[in-house]
Amino acid sequence: MLPAEQHRFLDALRALLGTSHVLHLAEDCAPYLTDWRKRYQGRALAVVLPGDAAQVAGVVQLCALHGVGVVPQGGNTGLVGGATPDASGEQIVLSTRRLNRIRSIDPAGGVLVAEAGCVLAAVQQAAAEHGLLFPLSLAAEGSCTIGGNLSTNAGGTAVLRYGNARELCLGLEVVTAQGEVLDALNLLRKNNTGYSLRDLYVGSEGTLGIITAAALKLFAQPAAQITALVAVHDVAAAIGLLGLANARLGCSLTGFELMSAHSLQLVQQHFPQLALPFELPSAWCVLLESSETEGEPQGRARLESLLEMALNDGLIVNAAVAQSLAQSQALWHLRESIPLAQAQEGLNIKHDIGVPLSRMVAFVESTAELVTQALPGARLVVFGHLGDGNLHYNVQAPVGADAARFLAEHQAVCNRIVHDAAVACGGTFSAEHGVGQLKRDDLARYGNPVALAQMRALKQALDPQNLMNPGKMWPG
Repeated sequence: MLPAEQHRFLDALRALLGTSHVLHLAEDCAPYLTDWRKRYQGRALAVVLPGDAAQVAGVVQLCALHGVGVVPQGGNTGLVGGATPDASGEQIVLSTRRLNRIRSIDPAGGVLVAEAGCVLAAVQQAAAEHGLLFPLSLAAEGSCTIGGNLSTNAGGTAVLRYGNARELCLGLEVVTAQGEVLDALNLLRKNNTGYSLRDLYVGSEGTLGIITAAALKLFAQPAAQITALVAVHDVAAAIGLLGLANARLGCSLTGFELMSAHSLQLVQQHFPQLALPFELPSAWCVLLESSETEGEPQGRARLESLLEMALNDGLIVNAAVAQSLAQSQALWHLRESIPLAQAQEGLNIKHDIGVPLSRMVAFVESTAELVTQALPGARLVVFGHLGDGNLHYNVQAPVGADAARFLAEHQAVCNRIVHDAAVACGGTFSAEHGVGQLKRDDLARYGNPVALAQMRALKQALDPQNLMNPGKMWPG
């Protein structure tokens, strides 16, 4: 774009949004141009902050007219570079931070309508004020936004009971690549009238359109939540415990998180105030949570009975059941501090794999051998949502090694080992983080050719100018 056309474009944006909502100076744009992991640094023609869906549509119309790419950004907490512009300086970042209203809550119908820029924790709080639960929960819930959660089909810690973000969404409001507002804010649990456009836009990472609002499912608040930290010998024992928990607790089983002993040792090293309730006599721990409808005494008795049976069956080594909300929060803080402890330890190679539970033991054992053979001294920091087959299979540099150099020299080889192993087990290289910039080549390498062809056809049909989050998922 020539300088004169740039000026006309920016002037049109200012006329639409107001000067204060079009950021152009480098110091104003800087917070929007680097991803959360600081792996991607981009440039932008401007950062725009529309205040409603009509303004988002107006921005997209101007971008279509001038051929300018649009990079939607919510809380900027993504892990694959999906909300960062490229280095050309010819794209705009469209921040949804001003689209932050709870439009309505229907307690009887169990539906809340939130705009895309609503922080997840604010949606949780709005539901709680009506005695209801919005169950999506993840470590970044104090800063991630509903639009970002839906665009990546976020998972989190309660997928086992409530499902991914897609299952928690009834309908969407979306601005299309042509700048039209698609009002598909379905408030019904049943509505079989044509294609499910919700499923098309959820998980598309902003490459087909921009989510501006969503109708979200609400649930009854549990009468009690009982949390336990359990030590197990190995992954096979953890899977055995999961089977027993499913049989004994049924749908009240809400969380089932697997953590390697090394991941918890990193937490203790960098956050010594976060104490474990017992010594680590084994290689693995499970954080288990049950959400009860009957009440705390009944729930605690059921969980303790489960743990006693698991101990008698040789599935567990030790266990500690939280006796208060504070203790429960402390156990979850251990789990949620693992990524922070890794960051304190230094740069690391992250993976977000999904593997069928029937193949999980084989995956963990064989991949550990392959990685340590290829990268002697590398430390495996493995944790994640075992209940739904999703592990963060991370690799830390050897003790004393230059972490940045280790990442630069070995990431490609490590990624190939881990992703090949996951796919060979019938799994995926991206279970919940998305593709973004980081995994575009992996999508091309591992994707089903027929599925890829259909996805490309959808992209071409809905965004023929390739203006919606260009360079994400697909090259170019």
